[in-house]
Amino acid sequence: MILVTADQMQRMDHKTINSFGIPGMVLMENAGRGAVDIFIKKFDTPGKQKLNKQKIGIFAGRGNNGGDGFVIGRYLMEKGIMTTIFLLSTRDKLTGDAKTNMLLAQKLIKKTPGAQIIEIQDTKSLNLHKDRILLHDLFIDAIFGTGLHSDVKGFYKEIIELLNRSRQPIFSIDIPSGLNSDTGKIQGVAIKATATATFAFAKAGHILHPGNLHTGNLEIIDIGIPKFIVKEEDPKLFLMENRDITPLFAPRNFDSHKGKFGHLLVIAGSPGKTGAAALCANAAMRSGAGLVTLGIPRSLNPILESQVTEPMTLPLAQTPEGYLSDKNLDSILTLLKDKQALALGPGLGTKKTTRTLVKKLVQKTQVPLIIDADGLNCIAGHLELLKDRKAPTILTPHPGEMARLTGKTTTQIQADRIGIARKFSQLYQIILVLKGAQTLVCCPDGKTFICPTGNPGMASGGMGDVLTGMIAGFITQGIPIEKATMAGVFIHGLCGDFLAKKTPFGFLASDMIPAIPETIHKLIK
Repeated sequence: MILVTADQMQRMDHKTINSFGIPGMVLMENAGRGAVDIFIKKFDTPGKQKLNKQKIGIFAGRGNNGGDGFVIGRYLMEKGIMTTIFLLSTRDKLTGDAKTNMLLAQKLIKKTPGAQIIEIQDTKSLNLHKDRILLHDLFIDAIFGTGLHSDVKGFYKEIIELLNRSRQPIFSIDIPSGLNSDTGKIQGVAIKATATATFAFAKAGHILHPGNLHTGNLEIIDIGIPKFIVKEEDPKLFLMENRDITPLFAPRNFDSHKGKFGHLLVIAGSPGKTGAAALCANAAMRSGAGLVTLGIPRSLNPILESQVTEPMTLPLAQTPEGYLSDKNLDSILTLLKDKQALALGPGLGTKKTTRTLVKKLVQKTQVPLIIDADGLNCIAGHLELLKDRKAPTILTPHPGEMARLTGKTTTQIQADRIGIARKFSQLYQIILVLKGAQTLVCCPDGKTFICPTGNPGMASGGMGDVLTGMIAGFITQGIPIEKATMAGVFIHGLCGDFLAKKTPFGFLASDMIPAIPETIHKLIK
């Protein structure tokens, strides 16, 4: 699903009106008519009081969002639905298409018993009509639209707070008023909508937290923006959907064997962190990789052999303290000659000799490389190594690791997840998976994908190791790098959602692994 910013939407509207020649009034009419269809579908349903028995209050600002509200009001009046339009301005301040639609609604009101336009322009007039407002059964929010970038203040703030306190359903037009349409941040106060009808494309603010909690059920209305104008705008932000992932998992041929699904090498583990290595290797196997070899410090081999059954273990040279030594470089490079990918980092530790090994592997590895956990910590401060790589590279940091990579604070990372992650991906020409609520997948061409799956129950140790194994396992099978990364992130979240249906928290990373095949099957069947 394409996600656009307010500026992108404004440019596409402008081109459609001024270059292509569809009048703004036509776009506004399409928007309002489509919103009415969704409103009726949502609220005029069996088992509920019929809409023609309810009072609808429309709150219209003086901009184009308010103009949409007047179009909606007209259609509702035509259907015999008792409608009051609360204009948050005076009639003389409206201009353009909003004014035209206000005048049309005004003409219809004269012929529609009970319908009216009430002007509310300040706190005094709001207090005067407060009791009347609260007599309505449903509210339609057409106050601000997508152009809001400053905090809501004054009587606008009071109105939004009044509507939210009413506990009546609220239907927002384009975006809940008070939300920043680019970031999803609340500009002081925002409508808590039951449902939202937006125009042409979903906006980033509908999807990003906390905007997703205010948007309610989201529906998109085709208002007539030509496809070539969308192509010219070239949006770069997307929401992952099932349809992006399901085509990647075609039925396997009858004569399939393990050699057809690749061989992954995992370099991981250190004293006290054998679980991370095991989780990664086992997840890769459950994701469908044909073969997995797990390289670990020699002294840990007896422990790992009891934690992994299907993956093969490979004892490697270690330091006296039990950490991987850089003396393993040549043997690992030799091992990689018949491998399809390398997963590097889970539980690896950051001792000096291990850091040296990781940096040399980043330099010399010629297969797709997935770097996670301590692998990321080992290259922090040496990111120039990424620019010299010829083969694809995927980094999978959580916000704390991303902070170490960039020299920023975790708070700064979380405040601008998309901007920082996208810039990093493009600068170093790598695929970046920034984990967390709404995990991001950023690609070197600037495309960024937001993952809608996953839940708070996944906030426990080892989940990232499972994700690394899944991404590596999909790459090993020959799924294109970008798509394999998206699939790993999306299905990882789905596994968590599947487990959360049984219990909202308390499930473990090891519980995720047996859920992988079943989750893939449910996704593609």
